Amino acid sequence: MKKRKPAKTAMPETLEAAATADVPIDPGAWNKTLFEALLDARDKWGGDRQIIEDTERQPLTYDRLILGATIFGAKLEKKTSAGERVGVMLPNVVGVAAVFFGLQLIDRVPAMLNFSAGLKSVSAGCRAGRITTVISSRKFIAKAGLQDLIKGLKPQVKFLWTEDIRASINVFDKVFGVLNAKRARARYTKRRVEPSNTAVMLFTSGSEGVPKGVVLSHANILANCEQFLKAEKIDETRAIFNALPTFHSFGMTVGLVAPIVAGMRTYFYPSPLHYKQIPAEIKASGCDILVGTDTFAAAWGRVAKKEDFENLTLVVLGAERIKAATYKLWKDKFDISLMEGYGVTECAPAIAANSPDMHREGTVGRMMPGMQYRIEPIPGLDKGGRLHVKGPNIMRGYMRYDAPGLLEPPTAGWHDTGDIVEIDADGFITILGRARRFAKIGGEMISLAAVEKNISSVWPDDDHAVVAIDHETKGEALLLITTRTSFERKELVRWAKINGVSELTMPKKSIVVEALPVMGTGKIDYIAIQKIATAE
Repeated sequence: MKKRKPAKTAMPETLEAAATADVPIDPGAWNKTLFEALLDARDKWGGDRQIIEDTERQPLTYDRLILGATIFGAKLEKKTSAGERVGVMLPNVVGVAAVFFGLQLIDRVPAMLNFSAGLKSVSAGCRAGRITTVISSRKFIAKAGLQDLIKGLKPQVKFLWTEDIRASINVFDKVFGVLNAKRARARYTKRRVEPSNTAVMLFTSGSEGVPKGVVLSHANILANCEQFLKAEKIDETRAIFNALPTFHSFGMTVGLVAPIVAGMRTYFYPSPLHYKQIPAEIKASGCDILVGTDTFAAAWGRVAKKEDFENLTLVVLGAERIKAATYKLWKDKFDISLMEGYGVTECAPAIAANSPDMHREGTVGRMMPGMQYRIEPIPGLDKGGRLHVKGPNIMRGYMRYDAPGLLEPPTAGWHDTGDIVEIDADGFITILGRARRFAKIGGEMISLAAVEKNISSVWPDDDHAVVAIDHETKGEALLLITTRTSFERKELVRWAKINGVSELTMPKKSIVVEALPVMGTGKIDYIAIQKIATAE
């Protein structure tokens, strides 16, 4: 047998994202802070322009947002210290924007806590970021059933309640708020906040371990806004419906910051899990852009009527692969082509995306303009490699649970995504899987994501997740966690033979569940999936 040459382990020469070189971006768009970007947008489009709305149907204008930020900021300044990372645990309502920009105004760092992740995860995040103060709402906590989470966090942090802050606002606060809002730029400039300073702290989902704090600068976030808006050719005439929470990097950057700096209207909906209510809300909002994930879009699409989505001209989904069944559902039922994107929290988050005039189904589109990439070969894989990226949107660094408050910057500005990808001659990126989501079976490296995709081709009406488990003689074996009640492997084997896929990639056993566990970000919770697998 002819010996295969060992794969090269050194990273090749840096490659520019040439496929998006035709998309012009303005570096001046991120040579400012988030609050300066808000003020610039107000000056450009006028203080009375409506920019944020929620289910209460009381839209905020630029002037009202800046006023709310000024008043809230003044109250929060007395209870926090300069540069402090302050936890924010609020739903998608207009008030979260006032709190977010109020913290920016007084040079505090909003740390957007994933309240859906559970006590252990939230507590680990607070420890990593040395967060001792959290802003939340009693009404929200009661409605979301998060009382146990709050009880568990109280020994670790103090809570500031929005209801108490509002109740403390008197006539003098309002008068001073109006005066200070009018001179907001002059007062803010004195703080000498730099674009390279920390603007926001987010957290990795924790799907593969303890969540890490992701520290993003003002420039990181604004650069990614510029990249995404230009790549998708979005301007101030558009309106975006956002049900993704602001602790989700896509929900924060694309759903909150980008519309505000671009002069667009954004409509906040408090939870993406309200599957029956959301389609009608999308119609009533009048929005023409929708962002979400495959899990959410599939659920919305199943219950929606065609007329609910008649205003939509752009639907961008990220966080997880779009299933063939979801593509088909939206195309057949609504005549809408879904645009798959790709991002990671560390990149603020958008790395690539399909667009209406440049898309290829099955890929995540082309690299965002202004980014570079490297592909690191993986021993045992014949195609693709590990993706490393660099650009103005790459994070300042991590803060970890075991090194609280210590910033760990990316090496030489490069971020290792941990994703195995292929990039074709036209620049379209195909995700082959996570580096950790590969199994070695029969001496071959097998992508679990690819296996899931293949199984979905056989049984498109069910949800599937595949994990690797220990095997006495083979080292590892594949186990299917599925909502399909009847598992007949011969159907999988038959499909594999017809499509030239190795039979080794088809699981021999399955566990039936009512629904796959999903995190608040819309991603499949593989930690929970692994627990299901090992419990059998």
